[in-house]
Amino acid sequence: MTATTRTTGMTVNGVPLHDCTGSVHTNALDALRDHGLTGCKEGCAEGECGACAIMVARPDGRDGDRTRWVPVNACLIPAAALDGQEVVTAEGLGSTTDLHPVQEEMAKAGGSQCGYCTPGFICSMAAEYYRPEPDRPFDLHSLSGNLCRCTGYRPIRDAALALGTPDATDERVARLAAPAPEPAPTDVTGTDGRFRRPTCLDEALQILRDEPDATVVAGSTDHGVLVNIRGDRPGNVIAIDRLPELRGITWADDHLEIGAAQTLSEIERSVGRSVPLLGQLLPQFASRLIRNSATLGGNLGTGSPIGDTPPALLALEASVVLSSTDGDREVPLKDYFTGYRQSVRRPDELISAVRIPLPLQPMTAFHKIAKRRFDDISSVAVGYAVTVTDGVITTARIGLGGVAATPLRAYATEAALEGRPWTPETIAEAAAVLRGEGTPMSDHRASSAYRAAMLGTSLERFYSEYTGHTEAHS
Repeated sequence: MTATTRTTGMTVNGVPLHDCTGSVHTNALDALRDHGLTGCKEGCAEGECGACAIMVARPDGRDGDRTRWVPVNACLIPAAALDGQEVVTAEGLGSTTDLHPVQEEMAKAGGSQCGYCTPGFICSMAAEYYRPEPDRPFDLHSLSGNLCRCTGYRPIRDAALALGTPDATDERVARLAAPAPEPAPTDVTGTDGRFRRPTCLDEALQILRDEPDATVVAGSTDHGVLVNIRGDRPGNVIAIDRLPELRGITWADDHLEIGAAQTLSEIERSVGRSVPLLGQLLPQFASRLIRNSATLGGNLGTGSPIGDTPPALLALEASVVLSSTDGDREVPLKDYFTGYRQSVRRPDELISAVRIPLPLQPMTAFHKIAKRRFDDISSVAVGYAVTVTDGVITTARIGLGGVAATPLRAYATEAALEGRPWTPETIAEAAAVLRGEGTPMSDHRASSAYRAAMLGTSLERFYSEYTGHTEAHS
């Protein structure tokens, strides 16, 4: 590394670690292992297995003066992105002579065999053990991003459910009552490039204005995969995930605004019940470990046609706020995507927020068709937002993913529904239209014929979910 400025290092297991970035593209996993903390492992380098899980102190989200221990994939996060942050690894939870309660229950239940995945399970389980809502039952979905190949999940499940509540004298319980570390302004320059965390949104926008070739990263759940698997080495990286101007959730009279850097887990906790369509979508989005880092703006910014959030947001008639040094502009999401991983966003612009108009449609659903129920990429994704008044469909909004080069609205199907009676006959006719929406292709996930068939079946399923009738099914 030729030069390092504006860095403070990270605190790991209560001990400050300096010069832990190695290079601009060194991930947190490798940095920790280079310092002898070899409990976390690399299993997939894609955030799929959870063997690399660590705990990071983050703002609770409900109260900015409190902390939540959040498990994340260390294989994806650049070490520089944890500058100034507090990290706990499996080694920091306990030792062979003084086991942590999570480690003790795993040992009692026989939850470890080869042990490769165990430290990751321990960190995910410990983060849930220290949940700020101690009266809430242990959520087994908190382990959804951790995979085990030899022990089997029953003893791990038994260990999780055997856990009580932390002792009041536990130092990590006391830590919850204090604020999480503020994001540290960071500027790391090495032979392989430069990594910066600006101090504020204005600074980030000025960088993008002057250096439009900069690579913008938030949770790094996509960027980290490209670095690890494809060998990408962008020379100019700007981290925006902790910028306060891009965070927060605000309810206005006519819309809900969600900051682009709000993580999906934070959104799930905050509005999962009040926005039922998002409440259905988010638990199916990858795994909890991924959602703890992934952001709403990042999922839209990649422009992927198989991203899970666009179909739901299209059905909600959401818009994105694009910010630059010239000011803000609001673009309806239906007009945002222009081609495969392309959009109307200029190189000098950032997605700063997503706005969802209010009131919400009363009938909503999110259907994800994939080979696995959780932690999988969609073959087809469909979002619905419908209003039926006096037996007549007055409003229908349908968002689609996985059936074209971009996410899209099913305009022809919407037209076939609106103004028609809410009956099996209407649904059957509209389902035939929906099967022809988009230009689905065949790949290793699904054939084009299967994707088309799933579209029609999805609408029939939506009808049966709200009526209990199955007459529309062909």
